[in-house]
Amino acid sequence: MKRVVVAEAGKAAVKKSKAVLSEKDNVGAIAPDPDFSRAVIAWQKQHGRHALPWQNTRDAYRVWLSEIMLQQTQVAAVIPYYLRFLESFPTVADLAAAPSEQVMAHWSGLGYYSRARNLHRCAQIVMAEHGGQFSADPAVLETLPGIGRSTAAAISAFSYGTRAAILDGNVKRVFARVFGIDRFPGEKAVENEMWQRAVALLPDQDVEAYTQGLMDLGATLCTRNRPDCPRCPLANRCVAYQTGRTAELPVRKPKKAVPERYASMLAIVHDGQILLEQRPDQGIWGGLLSLPEFATTSLPASEQTLDLQARMTAFAKRFGVPSSMARLQDFSHGFTHFKLHVVPYRVDLQKRTHSVAQDDALWYPVARLADAPLPAPVKKLLVALFATSDLFS
Repeated sequence: MKRVVVAEAGKAAVKKSKAVLSEKDNVGAIAPDPDFSRAVIAWQKQHGRHALPWQNTRDAYRVWLSEIMLQQTQVAAVIPYYLRFLESFPTVADLAAAPSEQVMAHWSGLGYYSRARNLHRCAQIVMAEHGGQFSADPAVLETLPGIGRSTAAAISAFSYGTRAAILDGNVKRVFARVFGIDRFPGEKAVENEMWQRAVALLPDQDVEAYTQGLMDLGATLCTRNRPDCPRCPLANRCVAYQTGRTAELPVRKPKKAVPERYASMLAIVHDGQILLEQRPDQGIWGGLLSLPEFATTSLPASEQTLDLQARMTAFAKRFGVPSSMARLQDFSHGFTHFKLHVVPYRVDLQKRTHSVAQDDALWYPVARLADAPLPAPVKKLLVALFATSDLFS
């Protein structure tokens, strides 16, 4: 019976999508091209990917989880996280009920941490407002946290067979090359045109194979660097390939100087525990635990070091009596819009106050750092720091 209900939901979503496509996207501006979809589908069925952990299922929870993890992240990096998530949270109900710290710990190292916060909120909303079921309607899915138009379409297509268009980074690259679009895809007008094309090219059948085929082409053949054009099923119609412009398309975003920011971090240690702070939900590493941080205008030069150490010592005294301070290995970490340079220090306390002076601070066992919800570079620093210590196991 459940399979029948899912099928009917999918049919209803397909019917609705056909009714609204031309109104929403002005499909008439771009002519349909059945040969395009036929070539993609045939290639996918013979040469595409069919054994990824989230394939061969109609479980919308598993499809949704994979689509969120795959946003701006490569398949190879996602697979171990996906499998670990399913082991700990096998259903959307399990994920919704989990403590946020546990969810963030499972995500730690995968990056773009707002995805994890949205993932958790989305699961809770699905349970509270949608009866624990993901809708077959992409428009409904798009109202949920962390789900945009392309992700909603992919979830619905793979879970219910809905005829809905995707337009992720891989698809934009395929379209830019095949159709010779020589403008930056990030421009709103260009993106709107690509959406119109994505809708116009949708096949009436085999939408799952078509959708997966577009993803597979972009990920395995039509790659950013060194595309394997001779094996591509669209090579004979690809403008970029036929004109020798695969290196030029898609047009890259105009380069800007990457801003650089600087900070110092403080590892306060006592009796097998380290002081960590909960970062705000908004901003970099939102919702994760991290070391107390001190903003600086540059990497501390010799004349700045004494002042910085004095500030850190004063901070550490709020939690106990410092006995030593040592500078650790500097590190840098690149974000989407800037690069962060960090100078970390370690302070050992000979005596600790009985209470934590801040609501967002806590003492965390050093032995559990490997599983802590920490930013990847901070976790790497701390694991290396305590790797030879009896405190760490």
